[in-house]
Amino acid sequence: MELQQIIMLITIAVYLIMMVVVGVICAKKTDNVGDFYLGGRKLGPFVTAMSAEASDMSGWLLMGLPGVAYATGIADAAWTGIGLAIGTYLNWLIVSKRIRKYSHVCNSITIPDFFSNRFRDSKKILTLISALIIIVFFIPYTGSGFSACGKLFNSLFGADYHIAMIISAVVIIAYTTIGGFLAASTTDFIQSIIMSVALIIVVVFGISSVGGVVEVMNHATSMPGYFSLTHTFDVLKQQTGDYGPLTIFSTLAWGLGYFGMPQVLLRFMGIRSEHELGRSRRVAIIWVVISMAAAVFIGVVGRSVAGLDYLSNNDAENIFIDAATSYLPPILAGFACAGVLAAAISSSDSYLLISASAVSQNLYRGIVKKDATEKQVMWCSRITLMLITLVAMAIAWNSNSTIFGITAFAWAGFGAAFGPLMLFSLFWKRTTRAGAIAGMVAGGAMVFFWRGVLKPMGGVWGIYELLPAFLFSALVIVVVSLLTRKPSTDMDSEFDRIKAGQV
Repeated sequence: MELQQIIMLITIAVYLIMMVVVGVICAKKTDNVGDFYLGGRKLGPFVTAMSAEASDMSGWLLMGLPGVAYATGIADAAWTGIGLAIGTYLNWLIVSKRIRKYSHVCNSITIPDFFSNRFRDSKKILTLISALIIIVFFIPYTGSGFSACGKLFNSLFGADYHIAMIISAVVIIAYTTIGGFLAASTTDFIQSIIMSVALIIVVVFGISSVGGVVEVMNHATSMPGYFSLTHTFDVLKQQTGDYGPLTIFSTLAWGLGYFGMPQVLLRFMGIRSEHELGRSRRVAIIWVVISMAAAVFIGVVGRSVAGLDYLSNNDAENIFIDAATSYLPPILAGFACAGVLAAAISSSDSYLLISASAVSQNLYRGIVKKDATEKQVMWCSRITLMLITLVAMAIAWNSNSTIFGITAFAWAGFGAAFGPLMLFSLFWKRTTRAGAIAGMVAGGAMVFFWRGVLKPMGGVWGIYELLPAFLFSALVIVVVSLLTRKPSTDMDSEFDRIKAGQV
């Protein structure tokens, strides 16, 4: 192993050890299930904002998005980023305060808890369905994080992909199992800072290596259509007919996913005061806009850097790593690559924790053993974390799968199954339990149907599945709610009190 690789390895090792230490420290503040899954609602505004966005972005930000920008041009990456920025802002603006109030009044520490308590679901049908949706979509999502870790070590050191993935998973499971939500949120805060600095370092050095911004832009504009926001859709128009605007809307629809993302919604629920959410919102949107712009620009810069030539989208996802190792001093390269690890880990820990809560809190205590003690639930959580990790590693075993593709599917699943229901739960008093159940099932099922049956047909069916599934779920919620008995007086009264701020 060369000196440069040794320095990078030491830098990354120090980072991994630091994450485990944070888990041990946070474990001392975790006394019960509420602390383990929601941090006792003690998160400050900056940790809430940064951990919410870091847990959301994952390895997709530093690997998937630059890879898309490199391989397909500005259009796909830019429209996706714009949609996510809008979705981030709206989610913080209209959902965060209401879900913080409602979850507190309903005494809910997980998303399935909230849906069940909100609609007085004594039969726990909502709990069961939402827990299953979390497990179905979060395990592949976790696998994408493990895959990013494996690809990182394989690219940097020539390490076996599978061994590297297993070691990374062990570190993640260690601090998550020990410290729970508080450890995940604290490490995500640290990791968001590392990700930001890593993006900026690679952008600056990448631009410097090709002779400045002017050279980068000249090279990008010299490639037909690469720097056009409409080029991708012009091509699609020629191939499949005039539906360019619909394709743009479906790409922007990535932003709709935020309304149903459990890892983000839990941060809203876990902040210590609803009055601090305004500050969190400003921090979050600034971080998201800067980070995604930098990630997209890395793909653009990569097109101008000699030697960074890729034959497939899967290979293009290594552009951030290759640029860092080619043009940065060893210690900065190690730091930048620790950013990739941070991006993957910051999401995987949240996915693991939420999946474990779905099994232990919502299925085990909520349905199987309602009189389970705090100790039993905690043990169930930790065992579940380990089992889910094994399944996620099995899913990530194929090193040729793309991080962007896995993320897109899981994002659509949560956005369509939980997003419309979350909005209607918080803002439409007439929503009924039957409407909630039907809408959740309809949204999740439509994602599978559209992606598996309609999308392969091409043409207008080739749009991102989140948009039609989200709209279908919303329609089902409204129709079924209007056709079923009105909510109880108790539910209406609770809704009115929260709307009026009387909590």
